[in-house]
Amino acid sequence: TLCEEKGLNIVVRPGPQINSELTWFGYPLRILEDEEMQAQTAWGSKAVLTQVPRPIPALSYASDKFYAETALWYDAIFAILVKHQYPKGRLIACQVDNEMAFFFHINPYESDFSPAAIRWYQAFLKNKYGSIDELNKVYRKNYVSFEYVDAPRRFSAENFNDIPYHTDWIEFRERYLIDSMDRLAKMIRERGLKVPLFHNYPHPLGPGGSVSGITTPFNLIGLEEKLDYVGFDIYSRKELYAHVKTVVSYVVGSSRFPYIPEFIAGVWPWYLNPGGFEDEEFVTKAALMHGIKGFSRYMIVERNRWLASPVRRDGRVRKANYEVFRRVNEMALGHDFVNHKRQVDVLLMANRDYDRLEAATALISFPGDFLEPLLGVSEYPNFMITSEKTLGFKEAIQQEKANWFTKNYKALEKTGYQFLLSDSDLAQERMQEYKAIVVSSFEFMGAKLQRKLVKYAEAGGTVVLGPRLPNLNEKMESDTALVDALTPAKQSALVSDGETLGYVYPVGKGQIVHLPQLVDAEKDLSLVLDKLGALKVQKNDVRLDLTVHTLPEKKNSPLVFVCNPTAEAIEAEVGIGAPMKKVKEIWSGQEIKADGKTWRDTLPAYTIKIYECEG
Repeated sequence: TLCEEKGLNIVVRPGPQINSELTWFGYPLRILEDEEMQAQTAWGSKAVLTQVPRPIPALSYASDKFYAETALWYDAIFAILVKHQYPKGRLIACQVDNEMAFFFHINPYESDFSPAAIRWYQAFLKNKYGSIDELNKVYRKNYVSFEYVDAPRRFSAENFNDIPYHTDWIEFRERYLIDSMDRLAKMIRERGLKVPLFHNYPHPLGPGGSVSGITTPFNLIGLEEKLDYVGFDIYSRKELYAHVKTVVSYVVGSSRFPYIPEFIAGVWPWYLNPGGFEDEEFVTKAALMHGIKGFSRYMIVERNRWLASPVRRDGRVRKANYEVFRRVNEMALGHDFVNHKRQVDVLLMANRDYDRLEAATALISFPGDFLEPLLGVSEYPNFMITSEKTLGFKEAIQQEKANWFTKNYKALEKTGYQFLLSDSDLAQERMQEYKAIVVSSFEFMGAKLQRKLVKYAEAGGTVVLGPRLPNLNEKMESDTALVDALTPAKQSALVSDGETLGYVYPVGKGQIVHLPQLVDAEKDLSLVLDKLGALKVQKNDVRLDLTVHTLPEKKNSPLVFVCNPTAEAIEAEVGIGAPMKKVKEIWSGQEIKADGKTWRDTLPAYTIKIYECEG
């Protein structure tokens, strides 16, 4: 092929869904028009993707007929692709489908309620509970068999006993995305392709910022049990640094290969308020800053319905854009970014059970993505559209969980502790890599998570949780595994200025710290993390953000990223707690004078500088 002649490695995206701003998203029209393959809303109507240039029916990936039709396409295309796979050819990876997210129907009561999907749901329940008697016990119902269990069509819970019925639907939607991609991946393997397979979740950008869009209905960790790696697409502007940081920090904290499958290089014509090459430079540096190890530019060369790429359709180059991408690649390769590792001691863990509850309590069913920017409403569940019912708890967990997460996030950010994000499905062995895990805790907590946290503490880790200690599990059954690990007689108070902020319980070689409230999250976390010697950077302005990367064999020669994500210039003084002999900003090549453990530099608005340091 031409790519192979030019020595280019190839990543293929054979669908069946590909989007690419195509009118039919890559499907033959006959597929979209077949009602047997169409997804349905909670009301039994056709689920519609409100996309440009015209709406199309959303397809059901639970339909056997859909996979039979896909097999015809796969038979044809993979007969060609397998001939070019590595090592004989330059084809090195294959994307399975594209941005599978119920065709952007993120809201749980929007899709998919087709007969095929309901059968999948019933099979999921049977696999989870084993018997209808066990399900009836949890649901407090009297179903004769699983075939009589219908999915919830809206949120109708009155108390916490009603929660499992709704959150099981949310959990099933995660399995739907996992199992459908697994089925397609197996079809690809059956046709002889052996290169790594990956999937790209769509860019999550809800108004909740760091608390929205990184977990349900997406389950990156669960899907990586089936595929080789999974990432989130990122299309962002410099003003949305917090979004880029959140998504990348989550992928780095969760994936075996932190990768951005679609990374902004130009935009689609209906992208509102697109930025310029300065935005692409800033966002690219932000992704590298937080630990991304690979990305696929989308699109280096323009095409129909894609604008502002570095290379125009006729081959002419946009010099400013082109230079940004050339220099980024040159810098990342020249300084071995791939083998550098983020230096992090703290994990901020999203509790998937609370995210599922938040999703389940959505009161407005809104199809999102393409209409979202115009109407100012997000399809991602958040405080604006979720129920305020307490459901028998002390507070509305589905809303309070976001407040707790955000307070901890901002406190860690302001104080300079180096942290990553993941969720409660993270494997035990990866949890043990951190000195401390910060996680929200209310009256209920998943049975598996309770035991994982205890095991983590027993092995020497520090768990920081609050505001409450759980006595129920996700099935709303009595479960005190975590509380039972706490010995009141051995507890000590966490005190600052004569005020008791929380309680510390020794557990095995580690400890569990209970913070009943976060009046001053920065002070609370600092009291705990300082004693652990958790890595903390120094900065003279809380608006600055820093990350530290090192090579395994060169711990004294870190790369330090310093970000000014604001619209104002900042006279920065920063450090990482160790004296530096030399400091050089590698993008500009400028030598910076080190002053003991800190150095000074001017950071213009929306600037990220990368310092190569020698200690």
